[in-house]
Amino acid sequence: MRLASSTPAARRQRGLSLFGMLFWAVVVGGGALLLLKVYPSVQKYLTTRGAVDRVMRADPRPSTVPAIRSAFNRQRDIEYTNDMIKGEDLVIEAAGDGFHVGFAYDDEVELVDPVFLLIKYRYTASAR
Repeated sequence: MRLASSTPAARRQRGLSLFGMLFWAVVVGGGALLLLKVYPSVQKYLTTRGAVDRVMRADPRPSTVPAIRSAFNRQRDIEYTNDMIKGEDLVIEAAGDGFHVGFAYDDEVELVDPVFLLIKYRYTASAR
């Protein structure tokens, strides 16, 4: 009489092999490294974008381009972010009865010594 556990299907092992575990460890570790290296760059972009939005919300119909630049520089000082772009780097265009304010810049993130990731950021806001 054969026991049910002695059938070939029951004896087959299930689970993750050593090579499978090493593969997934490398994939998860590489993904975590990428996220940790890219996060500061994305946070800087989101802070800059938020500052432009606050400037445009505070004064939806700014009178002059220098007023927009100085308001952005004041917001930059409030954020305590010295590596954020300056008011002089903003692209400001007159549009109808208001202005479109935007910025664009490239950021290089070093992943490992000879490998860099280039991220191109671009944003435009207008008076609402």
